[in-house]
Amino acid sequence: MTDMTKVSDAFQVFMKEAPGHQQAWLEAVQKLGAASALDAKTEELVYIGILAAARLESGLAFHVAHARSLGATRDEIISAVLAGLPAVGNCVIQALPVALRAYDQAD
Repeated sequence: MTDMTKVSDAFQVFMKEAPGHQQAWLEAVQKLGAASALDAKTEELVYIGILAAARLESGLAFHVAHARSLGATRDEIISAVLAGLPAVGNCVIQALPVALRAYDQAD
């Protein structure tokens, strides 16, 4: 995915101002993805749930759009966001409008 409109402002600054760190981060992310037993769509859905539970809404637009491009449905996005509800409580619902807006706006 190369749509930079879905990348948070903070991450765009990170990429611009610390390219060496960003490259190291990207390599680690790619290696972790390669080591995962999950398929790409499931991996993205899990990550969306983690972002919601950690209250990191700034990364949701990028990852929701990517999950959608991998075939995730709107209902799967909702379920991913709300998966942490029993463990971390209703803080995850803060991510729901952000995630659904990103899903509905994805190409």
